[in-house]
Amino acid sequence: MSFRLSSIVPTATTSTENSMNPMHREPNGSLPTSDNPNKDLELGKDADDTTDYMQRAQWLRASVLGANDGLVSVASLMIGVGAASSTSKAMLVSGLAGLVAGACSMAIGEFVSVYAQYDIEKTLIERGEANDVEENKEPLANPLLAAGASALAFLVGGLLPLLAGAFIKSWGARLGVVSGVSSLGLVVFGAVGALLGGAKPYKGALRVLIGGWLAMLITYGILKVFSVLFHININSSG
Repeated sequence: MSFRLSSIVPTATTSTENSMNPMHREPNGSLPTSDNPNKDLELGKDADDTTDYMQRAQWLRASVLGANDGLVSVASLMIGVGAASSTSKAMLVSGLAGLVAGACSMAIGEFVSVYAQYDIEKTLIERGEANDVEENKEPLANPLLAAGASALAFLVGGLLPLLAGAFIKSWGARLGVVSGVSSLGLVVFGAVGALLGGAKPYKGALRVLIGGWLAMLITYGILKVFSVLFHININSSG
């Protein structure tokens, strides 16, 4: 009944090595098949879903950042003009000018940037160097859509301080309302942008809020010093 262990071990080792070797062929000459034939298809579907989600998240985050830019720009401009003028008309005109100019600037800048990307993608496809784009049928960059989205986002953010304080007669109340509404908007935009970027909302809100406060404070301070040095003080009714 005696036997040697070596007569069993080689057989088990060979079987294990064959099962670990991806190029091992079964007795019928075919490669081993996966337990789940639909696994690769499921992984490809998950990858496509993830890519589509990431693209949507990037668009949403860009829109939030554009709205934040509009809010900070218009609010800082109105508060800066308020340092040199106590009239509501001056703040209204300055805020409206900043709103229109900023939206146009955002649209033009985004159009030029995305159009450059569109030219690159089109050139690669024409040269046959972007087979993956053709196979996946991914849409090319749309400069007009990007420009419109940027301008709209800036307008939405800039309208908050403009509508909040432009028609308030009292100078102190006007500045207070513009600052308060702008601060609330900064918190919301910062939290949403942080969520879309995968960060903690309160940290993003705090960063954006502090940055907005600094922008408004610096603008107010510079315009106040400028108005004192050059004796600029518009106190006409309105």
